[in-house]
Amino acid sequence: MSQPGGISIHVVDVSRGVVASGMRVEVFAAGSMRTLLCAGAINLKGVLDDALLMSEVMQEGYYEARFHVADYYRSAGVALPTLPFLDIVTYRFAIGDTRQHYHLPMKVTPWGYSCFRGGA
Repeated sequence: MSQPGGISIHVVDVSRGVVASGMRVEVFAAGSMRTLLCAGAINLKGVLDDALLMSEVMQEGYYEARFHVADYYRSAGVALPTLPFLDIVTYRFAIGDTRQHYHLPMKVTPWGYSCFRGGA
């Protein structure tokens, strides 16, 4: 059976070796007007629950995922400067084929991150 279209988002806090549960994430369609498609917190498995449900609304085009990195680390009790190096990370990507699944893993620390299209 083939994977449904849409996206999945998985976030790992590599600085502490845990999934980034509680990190707030929003996903927007980034056309001429930015439209919020889903928002929520990363769950205990490291996944944004609502993202996969978006397969019905996905169209070819540009999207943005916004990761609230500084708020996540502050909530976890990690000391950050008053002006954190990373606050909200915006990851802009394109969907070229709505029949495919787009898995978006993110690895993050208070000082850097890596986002890419992974295999889901």
